[in-house]
Amino acid sequence: MKNTQQLLLINDMCGYGKVALSAMLPVLSHMGYRIHNLPTALVSDTLNYPKFYIHDTTEYVRESLAIWEDLGFEFDAISTGFIVTEEEARIISDFCHRRAKTGTKVFVDPIMADNGKLYAGVPESTIGLMRSLVECADCAVPNYTEACLLTETPMENGLTSEAARALVDAVRNLGAKSVVITSCKVDGADVIAGFDHTTGEYFTVPIDMLPVYFPGTGDTFSSVLLGRVMHGWSLERASADAARVVRELIARNADQEDKSAGMPIEACLDVIDGE
Repeated sequence: MKNTQQLLLINDMCGYGKVALSAMLPVLSHMGYRIHNLPTALVSDTLNYPKFYIHDTTEYVRESLAIWEDLGFEFDAISTGFIVTEEEARIISDFCHRRAKTGTKVFVDPIMADNGKLYAGVPESTIGLMRSLVECADCAVPNYTEACLLTETPMENGLTSEAARALVDAVRNLGAKSVVITSCKVDGADVIAGFDHTTGEYFTVPIDMLPVYFPGTGDTFSSVLLGRVMHGWSLERASADAARVVRELIARNADQEDKSAGMPIEACLDVIDGE
């Protein structure tokens, strides 16, 4: 049966490299969804290169959303990612809050940090901006660093099971109904820690990490997670499969010389078809 669900992806568009929208669009299109996008910025290349340019699209976002509302465009789910300015965050947050009240599912990936620090070019004010989006999230998908920054939790080298659950609850206390925290180390193991509000259950998913880093893996994870959940999968099962897809993509491209460009998603879409 043809999938008629319409998804809106709100994230930056990178000119050179497979991150953000350039990674998400092929994944969710391959999964059969009708995809629409709203670029929050035009970025020359991934932030992993020593030089990059970020073009602010706040006015484009403002005008586009106003027109879409006038035209009555509807979406089954909205996914938000990287946001550049405080005004842009306010506009997008207001839009998401309104749509959430009408039943649109809101997935928030608060893209701003990893490995204990904010990404290059991302100011500290971004932390507060992301909190406003998490408030209306059906599902928030921060990595461990982002979860700590959002909740003002001190970062540790590892967590106990109790501390991991407390961090999940701290994100829930910001307003998110369900939570998926990636890149956690709990009781010495690499895991995804989460809570599914539809079942009322906490969960952890063990991860077999590879010692290879590519930008855009979080965007790919969020895309697969979104696609699986909107297809009716449980959050735990969707998280496990999203992690599988990312790991297989990394393994397939581990020998790629320029890893700053991200992974060639379009050449590897068959990975999504497994389970």
